[in-house]
This record gives sequence, structure tokens and C-alpha cells, in this order.
Amino acid sequence: MALMYGKEKDADFEIGKLKTYNVSHPGFCSFFKKLPAKSPETGTIRLFNRGDYYSVHGPDALYIATHVYHTNTVVKYLGPGGRNGLPSVTLSENSAKMFLREALTARQLKVEIWVPEAGQGKRATKFTLDKEASPGNLQDVEEMLFGNVDITTAPIVMAIRVASTPAAPGAPANAKTKQVGVAFADTSTRELGVADFVDNDLFSNTETLIIQLAVKEAILPTGTQSGATERDVDLKKLRAVLERCNVVITERKPSEFNSRNIQDDLMRLLSPSSIPSSSTGVDAASIVPQLSLPAAPASLAALTTYLSLLSDPTNHGAYTIRTHDLTQFMRLDASALRALNLIDAPGNVGANKNATLLGLLNKCKTAQGSRLLASWLKQPLVNLHEIRNRQNLVDVFVQDPNSRRLLQEEQLKMLPDMHRICKKFQKSVATLEDVVRVYQAVLKLEGLVKNIESIDTTDEYKVLIDETYLTKLKEFEVSLSKYSDMVQDTLDLDELENHNFVVKPEYDPYLEELAQKLKGVRDELDAEHRRIAAELELDLDKKLHLENSVNWGYCFRISKLDSKKIEKNRRAYHELGTQKSGMFFTTSPLRELAEEYRETVAKYKAKQSKLVGEIVAIAATYTPILEQWNGVIAHLDVIISFAHVAVNAPEPYTKPEVLERGTGGMVLKDARHPCLEVQDDVSFIPNDVEMIKDESEFQIITGPNMGGKSTYIRQVGVIALLAQTGSWVPCSEARLPVFDSVLCRVGAGDSQLRGVSTFMAEMLETANILRSATQDSLIIIDELGRGTSTYDGFGLAWAISEHIASTIHAFCLFATHFHELTTLAQQLPHVKNLHVVAHVSSADGAEDEGVAQKKDMTLLYKVAPGVCDQSFGIHVAELANFPERVVRLAKRKADELEDFNAEDRMQTELDPSVVEDGTALVEELLKAWSDSVSTHSDAYDVFMADAEGEDGEGDPEAQLAELKRCIEQFRPRLESNAWVQQVLTSLT
Repeated sequence: MALMYGKEKDADFEIGKLKTYNVSHPGFCSFFKKLPAKSPETGTIRLFNRGDYYSVHGPDALYIATHVYHTNTVVKYLGPGGRNGLPSVTLSENSAKMFLREALTARQLKVEIWVPEAGQGKRATKFTLDKEASPGNLQDVEEMLFGNVDITTAPIVMAIRVASTPAAPGAPANAKTKQVGVAFADTSTRELGVADFVDNDLFSNTETLIIQLAVKEAILPTGTQSGATERDVDLKKLRAVLERCNVVITERKPSEFNSRNIQDDLMRLLSPSSIPSSSTGVDAASIVPQLSLPAAPASLAALTTYLSLLSDPTNHGAYTIRTHDLTQFMRLDASALRALNLIDAPGNVGANKNATLLGLLNKCKTAQGSRLLASWLKQPLVNLHEIRNRQNLVDVFVQDPNSRRLLQEEQLKMLPDMHRICKKFQKSVATLEDVVRVYQAVLKLEGLVKNIESIDTTDEYKVLIDETYLTKLKEFEVSLSKYSDMVQDTLDLDELENHNFVVKPEYDPYLEELAQKLKGVRDELDAEHRRIAAELELDLDKKLHLENSVNWGYCFRISKLDSKKIEKNRRAYHELGTQKSGMFFTTSPLRELAEEYRETVAKYKAKQSKLVGEIVAIAATYTPILEQWNGVIAHLDVIISFAHVAVNAPEPYTKPEVLERGTGGMVLKDARHPCLEVQDDVSFIPNDVEMIKDESEFQIITGPNMGGKSTYIRQVGVIALLAQTGSWVPCSEARLPVFDSVLCRVGAGDSQLRGVSTFMAEMLETANILRSATQDSLIIIDELGRGTSTYDGFGLAWAISEHIASTIHAFCLFATHFHELTTLAQQLPHVKNLHVVAHVSSADGAEDEGVAQKKDMTLLYKVAPGVCDQSFGIHVAELANFPERVVRLAKRKADELEDFNAEDRMQTELDPSVVEDGTALVEELLKAWSDSVSTHSDAYDVFMADAEGEDGEGDPEAQLAELKRCIEQFRPRLESNAWVQQVLTSLT
């Protein structure tokens, strides 16, 4: 993250070099050592505000040097001992804000800002904690860091409490489930939410909730040091889930998870609209049903304490509360987020906007639209009616490109983030500029309504447009007309052209009086200007300038060359000072007028400030309407964005036919991956997909690396998700059912810091799939079993595949290099084999003796029925320019292993009856030989004695001759049995 560039970086370096040494070393170093220690797991950065710059010390200074300046030369050491002193780095105010913004949003760090104690200046040695912030709690720093920046994702913080519940009737005594109580808050919208549900020991439902809400931070109760209790084990598993989802973890005392006072606290926080008017004297639990949930109220108590919601008076009566139902949306896990490329991975933000679904689909013109789109992608619908409504709305704007363009460029593009302005109104920090921005948006409302009314579409779609947008927008237009009248009556709109936000003088008699007085003073200033110009015989505004100086107020300025004209009359002209721009002077009348002007302006500003407070307070009463309007605008923006992407894709998207859950199957014609097809220099090859319930619901895909297996299976998941989000899909034709979940196991990476290997991560993700999947799920598995031995990996892949296909009966796409897995199709009729096609041709010329001819491989990226007949790993190695000697050795060893395995496969593939007949035939042969030998001088006993290493009599040559005679006798039968032939071949 390079935050400083060129001269700014050098300037910061010089500031650091000078100002750091101005800090009172001994006193501050002593204070810093006494600060509370930070846990290494918290990831907290402490900044010390020193007025016009910030300082950072200790390990934090080294972090800043590495990640901001990218050099340790900026580090200075305070106190005695040189490099054994306290490491210190400084940041300019702008650089500090840029770093803090990045730290809280992308780097998932916590922040503390310390300010000097009262009475201490820039050389302060003692500081007090002023602001704290974390990825899920930006309340203290939101205006400071994000005042002019649109936050594309809401900062959601969640508190979680887990309790074990007794086993269900008829279940084993030790079969306990987990009762999970969750409370979450979005402080930007002042919304509280709760969820209470039963979960398994892998916390699959909790992971789904985290994904759906895009949680940034989670609050957990601290565990014991031993970590041996059942609660500690649960917390350890829960931490693993949170870390997998890149959620910052904050631990709080278990005593904070106490619901004793939450009823009273909640009644103070909730808005009157959330509490029935007839609720006086009624039990709070009957008014707020969320309080009657088993575990969520305790989490709600911990959450409100952590966020200190009651300490801010502006929060009182401002919050709403809702219950989140997991079943309303498609289930997604953390692996699905990565596999389907929904959002940027942490640390990779903005690398290529088309590399993720969010970046590809985000053609929104408003910040609120971008936020809603991010929410929709993580919360695909399962309600078929709502899905079809969204897709029909997209259809409207696909069919009417003119309306789509007008709404995007002339309406939506001009609308501000109403949500952010409303929050400033709620916190009483709004300005006249915010009032004007809302007014300008209201002026656009009439055109917005007209554009939507003029959309050319069917009667059925017109009804949908009316219900979704027009009726609401017309209501807003009526309600906000009074807002427009208020602004026109109170603000001087003519001054907006000069970017001045002032109250109209006619609005208040005293203000008008002051305005008239100011006008008179300005006229007298102009008259004095003309008088002095005539006296000095200087051109007005060319030689003699009247300026309002910061230091002297209104005064005259002349060039140094003309300054001799005032030297003759020092009593009339009073010199103020000389600068490069010229000499400044004043006169007695001008001095009096300047003072009068200054006093009148001060009175005008004081009166206007009071009136501005009243105007802003009136504007704040429109906040509920503005929030509702904001929601409609965001919805419209996302729908139009979907239509824009569908039309402007390399190949236009199609409207999918979405069916009821569990009906029919999935048929996709010319399916494409939406992110890959828009990459530069990519000519994407589409493929058909057909998965029919009870016929081809489980599909095994084999083929070479880089052949397109992963792209093929992932694009199916992406298309399913897009369809249930309400978007059109990259196909020429699409029919698919509603899926209750998309569960993925692809490319797990190890996390050594958490003690999780690649294979362990793979098994954890697969276990989650087996626990969570239903017959209405879509499962995507890519190369399962690579993290262990070939035999173990194949065994696991087979067992998992068979369980999904025969027990769960979910739709599943399974890409693998285990060709043996394709025999599962012989056992289960609804398992089908597919392969990606590759063409291998021999190149001209021969290689060294004993080595096969070199072959060229062409990947066709087409998926065809059947099993891939060979492996292409060595061909891929050749494409990667492996040394020729390594390639030859790999081919030889692969051939040897393939021959060995071929024999084993032939044995295992023979019909059991053939093996049984062959075994009986060999036994019969050996018995015939034994009987024949025993009749000739007890040769059998002699043979056995020889075998045991004992001395014995007999003629071995005679015994061998007898064996050959028996073999000739049995030869026709031996040659007709395949198993016997395999045994004989392996012995030669």
C-alpha cells in the first residue's frame, strides 16, 4: 500500500526528522512504557495526535515504516541508547487519514487515536485515549476518515453466544446441538438485528450468517486458559470459522453477555415507530419479540455495551431492530465466496474490477446502489416470486435502452448518497451544503418520475414498475415538495453558482438589516477607493488595489514603484507593510470602514449560524422519507446495472427460466463464465450443461490441467447465483431450479499460523458440505484428495462422491484426476461422466533411442460426454518448459507405474466368477500333480522335505517332467481362463 508519492513522501520524511526530535523524549518515553499492553492478536495501531501531524511509536512505528514508507530509514529512536531507544515515525495529517482508512477497511486492523491531556501543547508528554475504531465499529472516526468517501460496504459488527442444548427425544444422550444466539448492528443505518438458531458442531449456519451479512468484526466471550471445557472447544471451532471468513475477533468478558438490563436499554434505543403506541406498562418482551429468544438477548447486551450505544444521546430513540431469517436466502460458505469470485480477496482490492462478480456487475451510478449490489450478491433469494420480479424489472430496461441511458446519465448519476447525509442530520453535524444537496436531488425527482412513466413496456411490466418505483416516488415527490419550498424561502440560491451556502437576508428582519448595512459599508469602501485613486492619480484596479487582507482587513495595495507617491503625505497615508506583491497602506476613513465591516460581518455570521441551525433542524425532520427514497434509488440503480451488464457483455445475457425448488433440472446452453469472458485477449469457448434429477444430477469431470474443468464447474455455480440474485445469466438459454445453497470445495490453502494444513482445510470444507447439503443444493468440488497419498485421496474421493450421489442426492459437479472414480457411473445410474477435450499430435522428428516421439497438446476447452482416456500431466510440464531430461525420466517412471497399475486394474476388473473358476482350476492342477508324484516312490514327501531344507531322496527332474505333463493335460482349460493367464504372465 503506497500512500505517499514523490515530494509528499520526502516532505513527510523531513517533517518526521525535525518534529520527532522536538518531542520531550524522557517524559514521553516513560509515559509510553506505562501504556496497557496490546495483545498480539488484536492488531491494534496507536496514533498520537500532535496537532498538525501524528506520531507512531514502538512496534507500530516499524509497521508504518514497512507498509507505508517501505523503508526503515524513516524510523527515529527516542531516548538514550540509540537504536535501543523507542522507535518512532511521523505521518502528516493527510497521510495518517489515508493509512487509517486503509487499515480499517482493507487491512482489518483496529485503531486507537490518543490526544494530549488538557493543558499540554505540542510538546505533550502525557496523552489520553480519544477515539477507538475497528472494522465493525467506525462510529468515532466515520466523519473524520470517511466524510468525503463513499463506504461501499456497511461496517457490520456481531456478537455471538453459544449454548449447548439437551439431546432431542430418541437421540443418543451425547448428541447435543448448539443453540447460537447472534446480535448484529449496522451503526451507519442505526439498525440492530438478531438471529437465534440451532447449529451443528461445525457452525455451518453461523458461517452462512456471517457471509450473508458481510460481517467485519465478531465479539466472543473469553475462554479459560486451559481450553478444556465444552464451551472452550466450541469457541475454538467458532474462532476457526471467523478466521476462515476474514472476520476480526474481539474478546469480551463473559459477564457482558448478560441480558439482565437489555430490556430497559433496548427501550431507550429503539425509535418510537418500532414500539407500539399502546405499549405503556406492557412487558417489553411482548412489545419486542426479539427479547423472548433463547440466546440472542445476551448477545444483544454484549453488543450494545461494546459499541457504547447508550452513551451517545443521538442514538436514543433512533435505532430499529429486526430478526434475520437464514432461510430467506441461498446459503453460501466462505469457500463459495472464493470459488465464485464474488468479492475481492483481502489485500487484493481493486486489482482488476472485472475479476470479481461485484466488480463486473457494479455499473451503479450511486454509492447506495453499490452497497445494495454487494448485499444482494451475498444474499441470493430463494423466493421464486421475488426472483422473477427482479428479472422482469431487468427485462424492462434491457428492452428500453433509451430509458436506461437517461436514468443512468441524467438522473442517478446526479443523486447524492442520501444515507450518508441522513446520518449527518441525525448526528446534528449537517451543514447548509447538505441541505442544498438534498434540495438539488429533490429537483431531479420530477424528471425521474417522468422518465419512468415514459418507459415503453407491456401492461404486465407496467404494473410491476408502478408497484416497485412509481407509486413510491410520486409519494416522495408530494412529501418533499414542502422541503423544496423551505429551501427556496430560506437560502440564497443565486449564491450557489459561487459555491456559497448562505441564508437569504429576507428570511429574517435583523439579518436583512445587517445585509443592508454591509451593502452600505461596501459602497463607502468603493467611494474611498475612487477618492484615493484620484488623489494619487493612479488607475483604479490597475495601479491601486482595494483588498481584504487576512492581517489588516480592508486596505490598499500599490506596486513598489508607485510607493513614492504616498511618501509625500505620511500623515494621510499609513504604511502597513511591504511584500513581494507590493506595499500595503490605509487611510483613516478606510480604517474606520474596515472595522465597521468586520464587526457587521461578525454579527451577520452569528445570526446566520443560528438560522442555519434552525434550517438544518427542519431538514432533519425529513430523514425518514429520505431514507425510504434512498432505498428505492438503490434498488433502481442495481436493476439498471444488471440490464447494462446483460446488454453490453461480449455475448448478451439471457433471461433464465427459474423453476420451483426440487423440480426438473438444470439446462444451460452455451454457458460462459461472466468474469473470464470480459478479460483482455480472451475468446471464451461456451459449453452446454445438462443436469437432470435422477438421471444426471451427479457429474464427474476428468481431463488435463488447464483444460477448463475448474472454469466449467465454477461457471455453473456463478450462473445459479446470478439467477437467484435477479440478474440475467451468460447463456443463450437457461433453465434451472431454485437452489437452497451453493457449497464449494476448491483450492484450499494452508494457514500455518492457525495450524491448518492444506489437507485439513480441504477436509473441514468437505465436512461442512456433507453436514449442510440437501437434495436442493448445488455442490461444486474441484480436485478433492490431492493433499494426501494417492490411495488415501482416492478412497476419500470415492466415499464422499458415493455419499453425495446415493444419500444426499444433491446436484453435484465433481472435477477430478482420479480416473478410477469414473467407475462410480457403473454403480449409480444418475452419475454421468464428462471430460474436457484435448488433442494430442506427434511432432515431426524422433527423439533419442528408447524415448517416445515428442507430442504437441492442444486444449480445446470443450466438455464432452465420457471418460478422459489418458492423463496429460507430463504434457503440461512440457508446456511449462521443464528440462528435457526431467521430462524423459517422468515419462519412463509414469510408464512403469502405469504398467504395474494396469495389471492390478485387470485383476480387479475381472468378473468374480472367472477368478473363482481360475482358482479352482489351479487347485485341481496342483492336486493332480501331487497325486501323480506321490504314486512314484513317495516323491511328494521328498519334495516337501526339500522345500523345508532337509535332506531327502527323490528325483527333481522326474517331478518337473510330471508337472509339465499335467500342464499339457490342463492346457486347453488354462488358456481359456483370463485370470490364470494374468497369473502366468506376472510370473514370467
